[in-house]
Amino acid sequence: MAGSQQTTAKRSDIPRDSWVDRHAPEAWRPYLRLARADRPIGTWLLLWPCWWSIALATAWQDQALDLPLLLLFGLGALVMRAAGCTVNDLLDRRIDAKVARTASRPIASGQISVLQALVFLAVLLGLGLAILLQLSQTAILLGLASLLLVFPYPLMKRITYWPQAWLGLTFNWGALMGWAAVTGSIAWPALLLYVAGFFWTLGYDTIYAHQDKEDDALIGVRSSALRLGNESRPWLAGFYAVAVLLLIVAGWSAEAAWPYFLGVAAMAGHFVWQIVTLDIDDPRNCLVRFKSNRDAGALFLAGILLAGPL
Repeated sequence: MAGSQQTTAKRSDIPRDSWVDRHAPEAWRPYLRLARADRPIGTWLLLWPCWWSIALATAWQDQALDLPLLLLFGLGALVMRAAGCTVNDLLDRRIDAKVARTASRPIASGQISVLQALVFLAVLLGLGLAILLQLSQTAILLGLASLLLVFPYPLMKRITYWPQAWLGLTFNWGALMGWAAVTGSIAWPALLLYVAGFFWTLGYDTIYAHQDKEDDALIGVRSSALRLGNESRPWLAGFYAVAVLLLIVAGWSAEAAWPYFLGVAAMAGHFVWQIVTLDIDDPRNCLVRFKSNRDAGALFLAGILLAGPL
């Protein structure tokens, strides 16, 4: 039993000795871990499409960048990512308990009860609504509609080998909301950013799913990593290639200046590095490549910012 616990701790996705362990009050720690406050990569991946769209929309309208709006979306991404993780862990608590990487998560391990998690979720959704109401009417309606994607997501791995596709639809919704927050409407560049983000997510979340493929196969959970198997690399190249192509078309549609396309090229180069150096049978290698998409998103944003007024 002790050996099993040590293995689970070693493979856990909860980082040891993070800022949560060092600085947060003990009573807060399970909730901060539930919200993934010690693992910000998900917040970055949720936030990048929002900021891309805001930056491109302001450049398209030849406006100065709205820094308070960027901050508002940053807070929204932080809160809604926490809410999404709470929903995910509530619905997956029995599955998580069977997977070494997730067995120590707060709900699966019993540190937080289902009732406590539901109360925490209600608080997060209240905060999210307060942030959402600061935006334009179109953005508010889009934000409310996003809940139709957020809540079913954890169930997708039970019914399809492509839960990564549903995540792509969910995580990139901010590309529509960001544009609507700036312009009050939706235009082709926002739609193209959204679909490009969808294929980007198919790529990075397939890499992420390769960490759990052995456990997933044993307990009957599905993923694109299991579906694609050893053929994942060419599929990843295809996903990323489509994402890059759509980003180019989005920039052309928005009449973006040349630095925009330099940002796309930098992101594409990052994708090449990911695919060339990926080892789908090494969970640590997969995790590093997955997390590196924070940098890929930042490279593209830098190009958008350089292409428009600040």
